Amino acid sequence: MKKVITYGTFDLLHYGHVNLLQRAKEFGDYLIVALSTDEFNWQEKQKVCYFNFEERKRLLEAIRYVDLVIPENCWEQKVNDVKEFRVDTFVIGDDWEGKFDFLKSYCEVIYLPRTPEISTTQIKENLKNKGRG
Repeated sequence: MKKVITYGTFDLLHYGHVNLLQRAKEFGDYLIVALSTDEFNWQEKQKVCYFNFEERKRLLEAIRYVDLVIPENCWEQKVNDVKEFRVDTFVIGDDWEGKFDFLKSYCEVIYLPRTPEISTTQIKENLKNKGRG
C-alpha cells in the first residue's frame, strides 16, 4: 500500500482544499492529513481559526479521499510522521515550493499547484469587505 501525507490548517474548508486532497490521493492508496492544532496555529503561525481543531478534523474525515487525520503539533514532526506512518509521498501546495525538500531523503516530495481562484485568505477578505467578518 502506497501512503501519502499532506499538512495544513484546512480552516473554512473549500473546493480548493478538496481539489488538493483529491490530487494528493491520486499519488497513493492511503491519504493521511496532518491537521494543524489550534495551539500550533496560534503559537507558530499567529492564526486564529474560525473552526476549532475537532470541527476541522470532523470535516476532513467526511471527505472520501481522506483515510486518516492526525494532529500537527509542530513544524519539526514531519520526519517522524513520515517514518512512523511509513509514508511514500509527501504532498503540499506549491506555495511551499522548496521548503520541504529536506524530506526527499525519506520519501518523494511533490508540490501541487493551488486552485488559483480560491483561498481561505480570499474568503475571509471577501466576508470582511461585505461586513460579515
